[in-house]
Amino acid sequence: MIGVAPSYLQPPQYYPTSNTASRLEPLTVFCDFDGPIIDVSNRYYTTYKLALANTQAMYQTQGISLAIQEMSKQQFWQMKQDRVPDVEIAMRSGLQGEQIDFFLGRVLEIVNKPTLLRQDRLQPGVSWALALLHSHGIRLVLVTLRCQLQATQILRNYGLTRLFSGIYGTCNRNAAYQNQADVKRQLLEKAIAEQSPVTEHPNVAWMVGDTEADLLAAQALSIPTVALTCGIRSRLYLKQFQPTHISNDLLSAAHYLLQTIKVEK
Repeated sequence: MIGVAPSYLQPPQYYPTSNTASRLEPLTVFCDFDGPIIDVSNRYYTTYKLALANTQAMYQTQGISLAIQEMSKQQFWQMKQDRVPDVEIAMRSGLQGEQIDFFLGRVLEIVNKPTLLRQDRLQPGVSWALALLHSHGIRLVLVTLRCQLQATQILRNYGLTRLFSGIYGTCNRNAAYQNQADVKRQLLEKAIAEQSPVTEHPNVAWMVGDTEADLLAAQALSIPTVALTCGIRSRLYLKQFQPTHISNDLLSAAHYLLQTIKVEK
């Protein structure tokens, strides 16, 4: 599991004044976890390499030598960001037929192992972004396909739990990797019902995420979206889903949201 963040990574302490609170309309920001808050690229790439090695070793015991072509992290992550199917990634790595099935099975078996989960890291600027939004009276709600207990513990390790008014996750440890939009929509719908205040003001709630599941779930519920390119999807791929706005990371998204609220008012 991720360790406690060093002091220099702790968020700044903001305390909203009455003037700050009064000049901004109430807003709820529903935020995804993997991608916007947590960088999973090292874990996913290590999982890929280990699954390849496991596949090669298994076939070696049968006297079959596989011509594995391991990708660099840059090559692998670019494919993930372009949403190249895992089957194709396996094929481009030299696997075929039943070898691919074994490889994919190993990926699901090991991607959430504690030794690999320790490779997850907080995205740059996240502590500042969350503290900034919170300081302006914005309600922060985490909506993630990650296991809820796991996400809560990671936020606690970084001292960020206090900034969220709600944390919504799953009980399925593979849900985050499978990234199904319908499951995300159900979670978001529940979070909206319990956390978003009732008001007639437009754009009172936003969804911030890094995948098509985030965007499709929010759009199905008529919520504007901010797509982030720091996660597992590229800008070009995200654009086809027509998000309301695209930002590089959570900090730039926070500044965009604060500016949008001021302009609307």
